[in-house]
Amino acid sequence: MTKRFRFNTLCLATTLALVSTQASAATVTLTKLTGVTGDNPANTAVFAADLTSYGDNVTSILIKDASNFQGGSPGQFSGFDLDAIKLSLTPCATAACVAGLAGLSVFNFGPGGTAFTPGSQRPTANARLFGTVGANVFDNSIATLGAFDADSSTTLPAGFLSLGDTGQIMFNLTSPVKLDGLWLYIGEVGNNGEVANSTIELFSRGVPEPSTWAMMILGIGFTGAAMRRRQRISVSYA
Repeated sequence: MTKRFRFNTLCLATTLALVSTQASAATVTLTKLTGVTGDNPANTAVFAADLTSYGDNVTSILIKDASNFQGGSPGQFSGFDLDAIKLSLTPCATAACVAGLAGLSVFNFGPGGTAFTPGSQRPTANARLFGTVGANVFDNSIATLGAFDADSSTTLPAGFLSLGDTGQIMFNLTSPVKLDGLWLYIGEVGNNGEVANSTIELFSRGVPEPSTWAMMILGIGFTGAAMRRRQRISVSYA
């Protein structure tokens, strides 16, 4: 489905890719849930994906900005703005339901469990992307990615991470999670459709060191066949 959004958003198809030794072709639906959530002003849209049919387990999740240099606002808010990420065995129909979920305790938002590769900023560039410190170092004390708590202001505490144009963040789970009955929930700040401009990838095997995983992701579509079978699955959203 194609949508049009005002201001600095772009309508692109979301793709969900699963790297697995036993993946089967399928079409996944990424659904925008009813209502919004977040702090005041609360304007976070929540999107859900049923991961049941995508293999046995997941060990890491990669989210990449794919907004073609138009998603989000300029400067430190460039690219996809991620409010939160949760995995749960509970299906939800509303954003408020997801915000109230405890979620599975498998995320480590510290340096050992999260690898952030910042994207670029559109003029006028700020010293850092929002949700980071120093030279674009991810800081979960600002981003609070474990909670759907963002507001749509640009001052602290706002509770989200701006990936920057073509930026990406990898979550290495603390333990493998079975995909049977599993739901993935993503929060998008501003409720302006940016979640439809992101690429989400699931990995079902061990994740390489941060210095090499980005290169592997870029090259796996060309050389990964010798190591594992990778399949890209189109995602539609309601």
